Amino acid sequence: MDNKKRCSWAESSTPLMIAYHDEEWGSPQHDDRVLYEFLILEGAQAGLSWSTILNKRAAYRKAFSGFDPRRVAKYDAQKLKQLLADPGIVRNRLKVAAAVQNAHAFLEVQEEFGSFDQYVWQFVGGGPMNGKRRSPKDVPAHTAESDAMSRDLLKRGFKFVGPTICYAFMQAVGMVNDHWIECFRYKEIGSDMAKRP
Repeated sequence: MDNKKRCSWAESSTPLMIAYHDEEWGSPQHDDRVLYEFLILEGAQAGLSWSTILNKRAAYRKAFSGFDPRRVAKYDAQKLKQLLADPGIVRNRLKVAAAVQNAHAFLEVQEEFGSFDQYVWQFVGGGPMNGKRRSPKDVPAHTAESDAMSRDLLKRGFKFVGPTICYAFMQAVGMVNDHWIECFRYKEIGSDMAKRP
């Protein structure tokens, strides 16, 4: 372990969780495929720990065609049956069905807005919000922005997109920088954003 100061949830964690914290979590993400991946994984996490989902991520990518929403939208009853027999993923019927339903809704959003990226970033005004968190008690379960995002996604037919899931999604894809102020990633992400034109 190095001497870098991290968010407490990553400090005494597994190498996989530390790598996720150091390389992905909170980095502004604009790739539609990756946004779909996080939308599905955050929904799959409901009631479970993120480490459980992270450990299953490779299996999820394989099971869900690399999180290609066009391919997932074509899944039929037979494919759903196969997924529910796959021990590599969370075999919850509602969550698996939601991934397929969300692929359909995702494609509709892309059609309307040009990309899911264009659509989803509007909820934070197009750029990341700065959480300025100092401790776990400073981190909310949801915000006005995640509430608005949740309402709109639900209206568009998405499933497993409650306000808390939406906020976890926003944190993961960098719509909000919720790294603690003392964490080395807080400054790195802020610095990266300052360099953008």
